[in-house]
Amino acid sequence: MTTLLAMIAWSLVWLTLFLQLYKAPDQPTPRLLQLKWLKPLMLIALAAHGLSLLWLMRTHMGFALSFNLAASLVMWLTNLLLFFAQLKRPVQSLSLFTLPFTLISLLIQMFSQPTGYMISLNNGLDIHIIISLLAYSMLTLAAFQAILLSIQNHYLHKRQSILILKSLPPLLDMEDLLFRLIFTGVILLTLGLLTGFIYLTDLFAQHVAHKTVLSLIAWLIFTTLLIGHWRYGWRGRIAIRWTLIGSVILMLGFLGSKFVIEYLVQR
Repeated sequence: MTTLLAMIAWSLVWLTLFLQLYKAPDQPTPRLLQLKWLKPLMLIALAAHGLSLLWLMRTHMGFALSFNLAASLVMWLTNLLLFFAQLKRPVQSLSLFTLPFTLISLLIQMFSQPTGYMISLNNGLDIHIIISLLAYSMLTLAAFQAILLSIQNHYLHKRQSILILKSLPPLLDMEDLLFRLIFTGVILLTLGLLTGFIYLTDLFAQHVAHKTVLSLIAWLIFTTLLIGHWRYGWRGRIAIRWTLIGSVILMLGFLGSKFVIEYLVQR
């Protein structure tokens, strides 16, 4: 029931944003910030989504973190981070991209049974998992920002305008937000890897090695991009390309490994 409520609430959030953008395409200052119903709707959606996850994940044996639930949890955290970000910055347009994936994850969650290993949150493992999930979510948000920046960059170079561009900040502000997201994500990912080395008995053990290696590769990509931006002024297409590559590798390490283990190896 809570999953269905979350889907309805997220759909209303997406529809509200789309209709407001459609109604006021020619206004120089986007009216998205004036939406009085947007924040309450987002809070309802976040609450329902979070409760549905808690209901499915919590068992008497521990916490279930299957592929389906992990994907839904990452999208919930991504939207939670976006909710706090939009309190200070005009980034509501990112929800137009994140919410379709959120609805897909909830749909899969609704019609599938939780599988995978039970996780006992003790001995510092809870710290590692929470930090890692926050890192994945922050860098997922950076990937969506890179996609939006790519669209904006493409049409500005062509000197054309589309509806969604009316609600976006200037290009330089968009790039600044992208690097802020990446910087925060790299810090969280660094802490996640460090806590993994500290609290996991063997970070390169079976079922964990591929995740660790891919996470380290993604960390190198994002760190190199940040150094290149600071030292050589990398931006634009280079930043977009490296962000998307790093995000795909990171998601392959986290969700991809879960999918292979649960749906291909175990079956």
